[in-house]
Amino acid sequence: MRLLGAAAAALGRGPLPGVPAVLGRQRKQVNWKAHCWCSSGVIPNEKIRNIGISAHIDSGKTTLTERVLFYTGRIAQMHEVKGKDGVGAVMDSMELERQRGITIQSAATYTMWRDVNINIIDTPGHVDFTIEVERALRVLDGAILVLCAVGGVQCQTMTVNRQMKRYNVPFLTFINKLDRMGSNPARALQQMSQIVRYGEIPAELRAAAADHRQELIECVANSDEQLGEMFLEEKVPSVCDLKLAIRRATLNRSFTPVFLGSALKNKGVQPLLDAVLEYLPNPSEVQNYAIFNQDDSKEKTKILMNSTRDNSHPFVGLAFKLEAGRFGQLTYVRNYQGELKKGDTIYNTRTGKKVRVQRLVRMHADMMEDVEEVYAGDICALFGIDCASGDTFTKKDNSGLSMESIHVPDPVISVAMRPSNKNDQDKFSKGIGRFTREDPTFKVHFDPESKETIVSGMGELHLEIYAQRMEREYGCPCITGKPKVAFRETITAPVPFEFTHKRQSGGAGQFGKVIGVLEPLDPEDYTKLEFVDATFGTNIPKQFVPAVEKGFLDACEKGPLSGHKLSGLRFVLQDGAHHMVDSNEISFIRAGEGALKQALANTNVCILEPIMSVEVVAPNEFQGPVIAGINRRHGVIKGQDGIEDYFILYADVPLNDMFGYSTELRSCTEGKGEYTMEYCRYQPCLPSIQEDLTNKYLEATGQLPVKKGKAKN
Repeated sequence: MRLLGAAAAALGRGPLPGVPAVLGRQRKQVNWKAHCWCSSGVIPNEKIRNIGISAHIDSGKTTLTERVLFYTGRIAQMHEVKGKDGVGAVMDSMELERQRGITIQSAATYTMWRDVNINIIDTPGHVDFTIEVERALRVLDGAILVLCAVGGVQCQTMTVNRQMKRYNVPFLTFINKLDRMGSNPARALQQMSQIVRYGEIPAELRAAAADHRQELIECVANSDEQLGEMFLEEKVPSVCDLKLAIRRATLNRSFTPVFLGSALKNKGVQPLLDAVLEYLPNPSEVQNYAIFNQDDSKEKTKILMNSTRDNSHPFVGLAFKLEAGRFGQLTYVRNYQGELKKGDTIYNTRTGKKVRVQRLVRMHADMMEDVEEVYAGDICALFGIDCASGDTFTKKDNSGLSMESIHVPDPVISVAMRPSNKNDQDKFSKGIGRFTREDPTFKVHFDPESKETIVSGMGELHLEIYAQRMEREYGCPCITGKPKVAFRETITAPVPFEFTHKRQSGGAGQFGKVIGVLEPLDPEDYTKLEFVDATFGTNIPKQFVPAVEKGFLDACEKGPLSGHKLSGLRFVLQDGAHHMVDSNEISFIRAGEGALKQALANTNVCILEPIMSVEVVAPNEFQGPVIAGINRRHGVIKGQDGIEDYFILYADVPLNDMFGYSTELRSCTEGKGEYTMEYCRYQPCLPSIQEDLTNKYLEATGQLPVKKGKAKN
């Protein structure tokens, strides 16, 4: 998309918004009960806007939302984000958000401006909570992209822009924080390749304003055919012509109006609200499609949703966000077609289950107001609905419709998490279950080998927030740490064994003798264990051969060097002996165990580590730091590729060296780099790592004194 030109700035335009005496109509309290917000009779599609506010971290999104709610009469007082006055912003309803001064969960609200109903979703700016932005943009018709006048275009700004492009969402740009030292809106505009027009300007700058107006007309003419024809005919467009052209170009995503202001100092909020009404689409101007799944056909047909605000078409809605409220699970739904009434029965098209709408509410941050019905274009919330994020609801059980799903990025970081108190295991399971339902990017699995619960997410802050929420909301303090790497042990050369297990304890004793060879497997089979019965005759009766195999497999559970599993071994049983009375199953189990231990004592044992195939995508200018980072982590670069301004690096890196790479990659690429990794193979680790692992194991088992300055595990 070609980002061009901008509309109007707020500085110096009309009465100062910071002076209460001149607020007039803009600050009058609205009678919310009198506005039937979802009635097609009172508020048609033309009087509705569904918008989101997105930006990089700390650009002023929540502060801007707070000012919008104040100037539209939705709230009576404004408060600061970090809650210095003990209250905090309305949209940051979670205690953790007020404490840290960041938005963690997207919050929905609604307000009225010039008799137009505006549904607003305030989203987080941190890359770790990118799924909140992703699912908000999926259900919104337009957006406001907030830029910091000091920081300009930053990494998350580019991510949000990509997300808007993915869902084809037109947006306005608001350059915020003009009151800060070092603010430079011109640089921010240059980074966006845009031109800004200034509204009512002092007399000494009117010549520059005329030049900028001409420049604005040229830019809009490049994006809009009708204005382009007027420009070629050398006609002077009126203000109305220019506004209509800007609207058409904005809806086509070929042009972005830019506004200036300072949310904290209450400057530029009202012109931005006017622009939301003038330039962003209403629900009827956005084409939303549902996918029709036919049982007998693999082809998927797209069906256009009808945005008429009545009950002439069956209801279709998308559950885009789940939240555990005070009264149970709260499901946020965007209505795309038809009418939904309290008491209606709706069907989940994914599970086929039918549910009754017991309570229908509209949200204002963490507060809610009950409503009787909602129509196409509305955003509401339901209680007591068992579903997952991204489910589609319809009025008919056999409709076969499903809305296009929400893009869910893969997790990039994993840590081991467990409750600090073993008695809190039930609370821990309950919390983990709720968080995984709410957040599709929060993944959990149990590693049977290390006996640990491994949680994966979008970043260190993401997982840290969930650990803190577990303590605050469930009273279950958690311990997080680096997950245990599944090292393995194997031998380097074949070794023969001859072991006799003999025990006499009065009466029938135990006797079993095994002879054979222990061999290493090929590198591609390093994760396997093989048992070969190469015996002849009846020296070892056939009924005792499985017992020898069981003894071998049991002994492989713990290696001699580091206590990790043994693998990559082939146990070849060649001969042995038995006793008519004393030989039994347990005797040959012990003989198999002893034979393995004897063989390991007579050969060299090495530790194997898992190697991951890593794929890094980053802008070309960061190629040097990225390659240096892979080399520093003992990676082997396999190849490289390029797409436009980005390069793709393929490398094999030990898993033990990949912890913390997500944070390092983001810091060395200004947040623009991404990576994925998957298991590739096992290979012998470096001698220094083997020595370190062996010493740790010996210290932990008391076979080696703990070094000074180190606490014993």
